[in-house]
Amino acid sequence: MASIVASPARQTFSFSKFPPTFLAPIFSSSTPIRVAFSTSSPLAHGRKRRRDNNPNRGVSALRRTGLKNKVEMSKYPLPQPVTDPTKRSKVAVDDNHGLWGFFRGEKQALSTPEETNAFGRPWVVEELRHKSWEDLHSLWWVCCKERNILATQEYERARLKAGYGDAENLERARAVRQTQKAIKHALTERYYAFEEARRVAVTDPEVDLEAAPGTQAYRPSYSDEPLQEEEEYPIKASAANA
Repeated sequence: MASIVASPARQTFSFSKFPPTFLAPIFSSSTPIRVAFSTSSPLAHGRKRRRDNNPNRGVSALRRTGLKNKVEMSKYPLPQPVTDPTKRSKVAVDDNHGLWGFFRGEKQALSTPEETNAFGRPWVVEELRHKSWEDLHSLWWVCCKERNILATQEYERARLKAGYGDAENLERARAVRQTQKAIKHALTERYYAFEEARRVAVTDPEVDLEAAPGTQAYRPSYSDEPLQEEEEYPIKASAANA
């Protein structure tokens, strides 16, 4: 067994047997032993650095770093912009192109505040209840086209820092959204009415929901019975007219 004798300056250890060989450096000195540790080979420090063959070394989207080696441009010269408008080649554009739908009237990017503010009131639900499916469908896409035009003009005003037309654009866009909201309201009412009619038709023996297209789905019970001829009652002349 080992006995420990403690002293203020130094601790000494006595063993009844010699300590293991790997513990001998601990008891040889009181000062700690420090050894430099490195995972690299000592021979690698004197070697010449080899060329990195990875072309994507250092590319990181998170750190926004590019290639470490400079990349040369193509051997072909870059095209020079044509600053003179008279020398520019004309590009043929279709007058009926779909992108012209983002502009109003004479394909103008911006409208004056007076033109933007010249609009009527939005449609209400009472008026849309009398419209057909085709009319509601057409009106919906007219509203979508109008919102595209207003969004294009809003972006163009912000790009040019025009400083006008924002209030008129906002009022017109609000009226268009109210019309679309009323269209949804009218279609929702028709949907609930259709579902209620379908629920009643399931329990109605006179309605055939599985009828083939082009055939009569509603067959009233009195349709197969022959119509009774109405009896004619002669009109007797009154004594006063006799």
